[in-house]
Amino acid sequence: MRDIANATECVSLHQTIPYFIRAQNMKFRIASMLAALAMCCFHGSSVAAETSTAQEFMLDNGMKIIVKEDHRAPTVAHMIWYKAGSMDEQNGTTGLAHALEHMMFKGTKTLKPGEFSQRVAALGGRENAFTSKDYTAYYQQIEKSKLENVMALEADRMANLVFDKDEFAREIRVVMEERRWRTEDQPIPQVYEVLNATAFMAHPYHHPIVGWMADLQSMTVQDAKNWYDRWYAPNNAVMVVTGDVDAKQVLALAKKHFGKIARKAAVPTTRPQEEPEQRGMRRVVVRAPAENPYVVLAFKVPALRDVEKDDESHALDVLAAILDGYDNARLNAKLVRTDKVANSVGAGYSNVARGPVTFLLDGTPANGTTTEQLEKLLRAEVERIAKEGISEQELKRVKAQLVAGQIYKRDSIFGQAMEIGVMEMSGLSHTKIDRVIEKLRAVTAEQVQAVAQKYFGDEALTVATLVPLPLSEKKTAPPPKGLRH
Repeated sequence: MRDIANATECVSLHQTIPYFIRAQNMKFRIASMLAALAMCCFHGSSVAAETSTAQEFMLDNGMKIIVKEDHRAPTVAHMIWYKAGSMDEQNGTTGLAHALEHMMFKGTKTLKPGEFSQRVAALGGRENAFTSKDYTAYYQQIEKSKLENVMALEADRMANLVFDKDEFAREIRVVMEERRWRTEDQPIPQVYEVLNATAFMAHPYHHPIVGWMADLQSMTVQDAKNWYDRWYAPNNAVMVVTGDVDAKQVLALAKKHFGKIARKAAVPTTRPQEEPEQRGMRRVVVRAPAENPYVVLAFKVPALRDVEKDDESHALDVLAAILDGYDNARLNAKLVRTDKVANSVGAGYSNVARGPVTFLLDGTPANGTTTEQLEKLLRAEVERIAKEGISEQELKRVKAQLVAGQIYKRDSIFGQAMEIGVMEMSGLSHTKIDRVIEKLRAVTAEQVQAVAQKYFGDEALTVATLVPLPLSEKKTAPPPKGLRH
């Protein structure tokens, strides 16, 4: 299971999810992807009882606080999420959300550049940040007694960030090198960048999160400050705290450190940018130095907007699991192990997003198979489900995989904070996390067959193919100095 097309930048985790999923040919099984959606209370298991229900508060300045107590270890995950990602950018200023993320570590009125990270390290914690199409988030993982320290640090840079021209000039060069290293020198990320730019013509998902190089080259420190002034406000932020804490004490600390930050009177609302209906297949070819050819198919499908009503989205989740949700799922079993026509294959569907989503099929053909042939074989496996359906036994097996994934993911304090934040930023309340699992449990074989019949034609399909050039043409460069992520 993979979510490269909707990847965010700069974390080594899922996900969820933020360039953190932007690895070459990286697979994300359905259990890992759904870990960003659901965390507890499945079948009333005893594991679910180990973690509490999240509690929600609202400060007077409009900042939402969500706390989920989990007392199994004396650690805490503290996250600040801003509902501002690359989809909120405009032509000519792409990459601003990510550039501002970098600047958030470059000093405040009381902290020198780099001192934020130094202080967290001195406290024995770890910290980082990530930018996605839909949001930007900052986190610390810390021993519970140090929570107030990191909250004070985050509140400081929410209100008092300093924009030094020389610091920005140095950091934007790091961002440009990051783009070269992670995208321009890597064939698979190049494919996905071009795929998105082809599949989405009007919606800002057209743009890469890191930004187009020309926009980075013309970006100014004032552009970054304008972004900060526009979006970074308590009434456009959500704090998520999970771990060995008392919710009321967390609220008191939030009031102390964030409550004094004034709300911004006019945090803008991104105008709806609806993608026009696609009326035929689109194709694009990327020629780049690579060892193997590669093909990815992106079908436009529904996102999850209403947990109760969007049954097709839940059925598409299960379809992805049937195709690529476990080691012996259909695509791998048929095309890699049995027929040996592919070296690797996958299916991916991440339905939680502010904008439109796609269902991906992809693969690397084996020797003797062309990308055109593999493309047809991938589609044939979906067509087989559309014609023949799936058995109840197979459906039960997939659901068992989903349950196992949730139980495993529940061990992570950070993972709990991640899924709460992703749900909130995507417009879905964290209170629906358990309900998503219940809806997945209710998916029928007939519903899976119905979505396989409905959404996998040519009309809303974009195909991107990697044609490998000799590796001797590849330009190699070390990771940029100063790269945090």
